[in-house]
Amino acid sequence: MKETDRKFSVWEHLEELRRRLLFAVIGLVICVTLSFFFTEKVILFLSNPVGGLENLQAIEVTENVSVYMKVALLSGFTISLPWIFFQLLKFVIPGLTKTERRWLILSIPFATILFLLGVAFAFYVMLPSALPILTQFLGINTTIRVKSYVDFITNLMFWIGVSFELPLIVFILARLGLIRAKTLISGWRYAIIAIAIMAALITPTVDPVNMAIFMLPLILLYLLSILLAKFAQK
Repeated sequence: MKETDRKFSVWEHLEELRRRLLFAVIGLVICVTLSFFFTEKVILFLSNPVGGLENLQAIEVTENVSVYMKVALLSGFTISLPWIFFQLLKFVIPGLTKTERRWLILSIPFATILFLLGVAFAFYVMLPSALPILTQFLGINTTIRVKSYVDFITNLMFWIGVSFELPLIVFILARLGLIRAKTLISGWRYAIIAIAIMAALITPTVDPVNMAIFMLPLILLYLLSILLAKFAQK
């Protein structure tokens, strides 16, 4: 009898997971559909660092359409993230303690804020300083393709946004007892090396100024991570 109940409970959880995933997909489809109404404005906004769409060119017949579709999908996915997270929370929360629920719910807005700060830093600070170097390297003016430009800035903003999640990740690991503030303090040299390598991989240019622009906030975020780790241990 117990074995039958256990199997039924597993199927019940799988059914709940299926429902939550279905709701998440429905929300994603709705948001992507709505994003088609303002995708052109998003593309215009993304083209500001290069002076507008008139400074971008397409060399393939379907290039403009593919860029439009990609931006629409990315915009819809971004808008639907709160709804997707909500569905995941509805599935996970019943199995958590009150303390775990509280920390999980509090971590979501902080994760969102940190990611948006990283995206804003990439768009308003890094791109204006990196694009002139990239497009005028060796004194040669570059004709920018709209597809390569959109791929470039979306990848840059995404990865820098992810890197800004460092304090929250450290805080969660410290809460779980997997890392301590003393370890972070004693390993600051290795952290600087890791940040430099990350900056070299993510920064679009090999210019040390742009690397320094990216490294400085990451170092400050590392120091913030140490403070959060101490707080989490208490």
